[in-house]
Amino acid sequence: MNEVFLKYLSAPTITSGGNPPAFSLTPDGRLAAKNADISGHINATSGALNNVVIAEDCAIQGTLRAERILGDIVKAVGKEFPYFREPSTGAKRFASGTLTVQIDDDQSFDRQIIIPPINFQGSYYGRSDTWDTCTLEVRRNGALIYSGTSSSVPESYGATLDMPAGGGIVTLTFSVSTRGNSTGWPNSRISDLILMVVKKSTAGIRIS
Repeated sequence: MNEVFLKYLSAPTITSGGNPPAFSLTPDGRLAAKNADISGHINATSGALNNVVIAEDCAIQGTLRAERILGDIVKAVGKEFPYFREPSTGAKRFASGTLTVQIDDDQSFDRQIIIPPINFQGSYYGRSDTWDTCTLEVRRNGALIYSGTSSSVPESYGATLDMPAGGGIVTLTFSVSTRGNSTGWPNSRISDLILMVVKKSTAGIRIS
């Protein structure tokens, strides 16, 4: 008898004890509970969640709208170029060395690599036969994509590079060198390397 009763249980409202009750189920299908542990499938077409944590991976197949985002939608790195320094004082004398940036192909969407301008300059001493040059070379996966040299006039390199999804790891190398024709140490300078990786999208943006 109890088994039949439980199978066909029907009541205007089912509530637990306590005031207010910790659990209630109304005839129109409204369920209220202070706590719930659900191990099966949940399917909902509307509603709101407050102060929740998604502990593992999730897939959003529609449009995501967020007022505030904390995370790596945009990734950015920055680093100073290597310099030769005076052994006695540690002061910077001239730029010399290589920085290497590796960007993993770990996203399912196309991205862009944005390199804000890198400014570099050698030196000129007012005499046509005395100068220092600063050269910057940039390579993408070993292929040269930029080479520039400066003495008295500053030079600059900046770029936006496409990174299609599935195209493999992108390795960028930035090599700076300094050469002079005087007897002393040469002088040169170069600004820090800054690099950003963003999702490629033109939604809401028009260029004409």
